[in-house]
Amino acid sequence: MNAEINESPTSSSDERERRLLFETSAGERVWVEDMSILVSLPPGRCALTTSWSNGGFQRNVDAIFNHKIPHKMSDSHELEGGSIPAYLEIVAHRLGVDPSRSCGLLTAANMRNVSIVTHSFRGLEVTAIVTAGIEVNGGRAGDPASYYQEDARCEPIGGTINTILLIGANLPSYAMTRAIMTATEAKAAALQQLMAPSKYSSGIATGSGTDMIAVVTDTTSSLSLTDAGKHSKLGELIGKCVIEATQESLDRQSELSPLSQRDMLVRLERFGIDEARYWKVASTLDGENRKARFLTDLRELSRIPSIVAAGVSLLHLVDEIGWGMIPENAGKHAAFGLMRQLPRILDMPQEMSVDELLSERESILDNWVKVTAWITKNRSRAE
Repeated sequence: MNAEINESPTSSSDERERRLLFETSAGERVWVEDMSILVSLPPGRCALTTSWSNGGFQRNVDAIFNHKIPHKMSDSHELEGGSIPAYLEIVAHRLGVDPSRSCGLLTAANMRNVSIVTHSFRGLEVTAIVTAGIEVNGGRAGDPASYYQEDARCEPIGGTINTILLIGANLPSYAMTRAIMTATEAKAAALQQLMAPSKYSSGIATGSGTDMIAVVTDTTSSLSLTDAGKHSKLGELIGKCVIEATQESLDRQSELSPLSQRDMLVRLERFGIDEARYWKVASTLDGENRKARFLTDLRELSRIPSIVAAGVSLLHLVDEIGWGMIPENAGKHAAFGLMRQLPRILDMPQEMSVDELLSERESILDNWVKVTAWITKNRSRAE
């Protein structure tokens, strides 16, 4: 289930209100304070994290925090303290936790857009706490790199999907590592279901370039588990929690949702096709060349469900060709067949055909832009 956020103040620190958002059945408490989410942990907790502060596997951890950096920076050395570890120590002190027994994650996402999701089975409870934003640096594994690190300097944090996973069971360290694998696959699945675009290629994002994670387990629990993979019930709960929390947080932070993706122009962005490209093509076609009217009509066409359905079907053909799954000629033949049906799908007069627009010499996407630009210019006339 999705956790309800408790809006009532419980304490304050340095004039910053601290509010309790959620408490697990085992006593872990999730607080929000200013630019931080703080998870206070009862005794006996182990953590496996990607944090610069006490990262890796740690026993007897008192707190995990997720912190929003206060401003844009061109280099991590611009942070207060001069480095990320020093900055995290400063943040820990301000949150009132011991820097030597806590782990910190960093992000540019707003803490108010956090999502907390819990699922349980019998005596096992799993909670995912996620802040997510990929509108700036969403990427796909294997995309071209942004930099080559040689001197421990880190690239500024843009979007970032940070995940804190609380598992109400005792797990050995190797099973915690498997939990990270399952959670990472779940995050990628959440992005795939939203068709979130990479900002560095035409592929679907699998995360951002700066994602972080922390997995917390309870050594005092009577429930001992050794498998966090997809076949196990623990793995299923991890997957469900992370998918739901990631998608909910992306909706809150980036307004990325199934509804926002129901738009042809939005789907074409990952291929570098925008309104300017459409207008350039439309200007070469017969008919009136009034830019404002054309763009208004294009935006209306772009949100028609049948056009979105046809467009994403065509884009999947483009992806399949790029992955080597189908030959380009076969994909183009299928794409042309789909484009020929567009006037009929839109109930345009039978004599209005796109055959003369289609060109074997041009790419599938070039043909799609030309055909849908022509339809945009002629659809109102046909009506």
